[in-house]
Amino acid sequence: MGSWRARLRAHEGWVIVAAGGALGCVAIGALFSLPVLLRPIAQDTGWSATGVSGAMTVAFLALAAGSLGWGHLSDRLGPRPVLLAGSALLALGLALASVAPSLAAFQALFGGLAGLGAAAIFAPLMACVTGWFDTRRSLAVSLVSAGMGMAPMTMSPLVAWLVEQHPWRTALQLLALLAAVTMLPLAARVRRAPALAPPAVPAAAAAAADATPGAGAPSTPAEAQAPGAGQVLRSAPFLVLAATSFFSCATHSGPIFHTVSYALVCGIPLMAAVSIYSLEGLAGLGGRLVFGLLGDRFGAARVLVIALLAQALVALAYLQARSLGSLYAVAALFGFTYAGVMPLFAVLAREHFPLRILGTVIGGTTMASSLGMALGPVLGGLLYDRHGSYAGLFVGAFVLGLCAFGCALAFTRLPRPPALSPVG
Repeated sequence: MGSWRARLRAHEGWVIVAAGGALGCVAIGALFSLPVLLRPIAQDTGWSATGVSGAMTVAFLALAAGSLGWGHLSDRLGPRPVLLAGSALLALGLALASVAPSLAAFQALFGGLAGLGAAAIFAPLMACVTGWFDTRRSLAVSLVSAGMGMAPMTMSPLVAWLVEQHPWRTALQLLALLAAVTMLPLAARVRRAPALAPPAVPAAAAAAADATPGAGAPSTPAEAQAPGAGQVLRSAPFLVLAATSFFSCATHSGPIFHTVSYALVCGIPLMAAVSIYSLEGLAGLGGRLVFGLLGDRFGAARVLVIALLAQALVALAYLQARSLGSLYAVAALFGFTYAGVMPLFAVLAREHFPLRILGTVIGGTTMASSLGMALGPVLGGLLYDRHGSYAGLFVGAFVLGLCAFGCALAFTRLPRPPALSPVG
């Protein structure tokens, strides 16, 4: 009976991985449709490209602001209602942005409302998936992340086709409809991990508890004695992990955002420059899977430390890459390392913090990472405007990468207080 239940749980876990990957792909693809829509919006409305792009900055800030709150709600209510609410908000934000009468309204609706909806997807999903797996956890999280990484290769071409066939407002409305009809059913398929189900209750009561997430008692006596979210968020392990996430994302966000511009400065034609960016994203899919397998084999913490050092060194290697071939090589390595790093943070959170507040923890690290993502593009632009060169960006990314490496190394050396040990 036990082995049958284990097989059923494993099957359900992989179904949730598949649903989560698809959910993340649509959510990220919808939010990052703005670069594809940028020129049609600016040409039709007369809004400046800078102003339209500002909606993406607002989205990053909404992601940062919303991640912790949504993660905490998923701990209390379960992932399903949070994912449903986020999916509905994302679709609503896209639909309302399509009829925005002014640039400020567009920034608030696309960046603020849709960004807040997207913030409800990542942390609850990652917390949920990590709770379903005791083994092959890194691989499971990496597969969900790989689904999100498929967005540039699936959703972006779809949005490009839509805007070729329709005005941008109609294209955005169709995208909102697509988000609603795909994300809401996928979100409804996700449920909380069995480790958080109340113990020793009749089957009927257990079914009722599953239908009403968050209504049950703590899963074990140790879980009942586990620290609250506030205590965990003030703990050294969380603060160091959040700092690692911030510096890691600040390291790669600048080079990612300025990849095409740097290639153009090097004399690379536009279409070839765009292909460098695409290769970077494609290599990231492999990085997510490879680092997930390595994390299961050698431990997520050890792999994260090595990967962050590699990310810093590859960022610096951009200084020597000026031909198309060398840019392809560095971009592939960079995409492989930075994308592979990202899922490991959720795995480390699951290994070090109580499962019942994991959504809050991952929400906190996601907030830190979103702030890091917002820093890189602005810092790179300022350095280029000041010096007329991207050398400062890549040197700065290297320094930030060393900070991330140092924080990750410090995290592995921190003693884990018994009160913060994961349960479930």
